[in-house]
Amino acid sequence: MTTNPDRVVDDVDMRILRALVHEPRATTVALAEATGLARNTVHSRLARLDTDGVLQSFERRIDPAALGYPLTAFIMVTVTQRRLRAIGDALAGIPEVLEVHGLSGVTDLLVQIVARDADDLYRLAGQILDIDGVEKTTTGLVMRRLVDYRIGPLLDRPRG
Repeated sequence: MTTNPDRVVDDVDMRILRALVHEPRATTVALAEATGLARNTVHSRLARLDTDGVLQSFERRIDPAALGYPLTAFIMVTVTQRRLRAIGDALAGIPEVLEVHGLSGVTDLLVQIVARDADDLYRLAGQILDIDGVEKTTTGLVMRRLVDYRIGPLLDRPRG
């Protein structure tokens, strides 16, 4: 789901979102206690945040290494623009593809993948290059993650 472009969270929403970042599994009652808001207010605000696409997937973040995929790489992909939808569908069909972003600039797509080892990475890079409409790929192996995904600092930043 895409976020409603006209939707900007207000101060009450921000209180709820901060509490969710602090305790992602909090119940509506726990969020009401943490924010000082009425349970019904929290419930209705969460429903609206969900409907508006502000809240994204509740899928738990699982370390791919625990599933036997210790390598992470980003593949920059140059594509034939007319084939973009079909290429996206093909990439979605590869289980090791975690995320795909369409970019502006020097490349068209940024594809995050995981692999079991160097041979598996080579196989996956080749599989992506074999997709009809993919013109060129450049692979960068992640050596170390320096900053994990986070949203808290944006919630804590003064708005204005």
